[in-house]
Amino acid sequence: MGGALSATTLGVFLEGCSSPATKTAGSLFTEAQQSLITEVADIIIPTTGTPGAKAAGVGPFISMMVKDCYPDDAQKAFTKGLEDLEKQSEETFKKSFVELNVEQRQQLLNKLREETIAATKAESEMLSKQLEAEREKQQTKPQTAKSQTENTGDLSILPKDSPKMEPRFFAIIRDLTLLGYFTSEIGATKAYQYIAVPGRYDGCVDLKPGQRVWAT
Repeated sequence: MGGALSATTLGVFLEGCSSPATKTAGSLFTEAQQSLITEVADIIIPTTGTPGAKAAGVGPFISMMVKDCYPDDAQKAFTKGLEDLEKQSEETFKKSFVELNVEQRQQLLNKLREETIAATKAESEMLSKQLEAEREKQQTKPQTAKSQTENTGDLSILPKDSPKMEPRFFAIIRDLTLLGYFTSEIGATKAYQYIAVPGRYDGCVDLKPGQRVWAT
């Protein structure tokens, strides 16, 4: 797909595939929030030697994905993240995020990135301890700890019983920016090496120094 999704975003995304739709009509985001999404994506992948996320139309892609493919809790976390980012911009620079220069935008997003990394790490460690405690419980009391569909003594945890990572705004918008950009025409043909009709399949192609990754 051209970019890797984090475990947190992938889990939230897959949950949305099996959850009942909660918002199917109208727009989930205001016009101002849509502009904010577009500008954040363009900071994550800016225009350099190749066109950036804004030129690739990644902003509308992100809005569509969150609205149509993500569960209600992720939508709420994403919307709150937009509101919090705008609030941080007003408190720090007395301006809306879309009015900031590139350096100011990067400052806010770098702070948000570090906060997300720290929170995700702490949550992951906590969930790991919970899983370990559940495994120990199953080992010591398999009859009472096993799930209805497990055989006696099995040490597996069903998906419906597995702990779930909290959806986080920055992780979602970062991952969807990468996904939207590298699956777009601009991303595939400008950022990647592209041949419309590549011919035979070669599973191992050496890249020259400085050569772009192949899209095809």
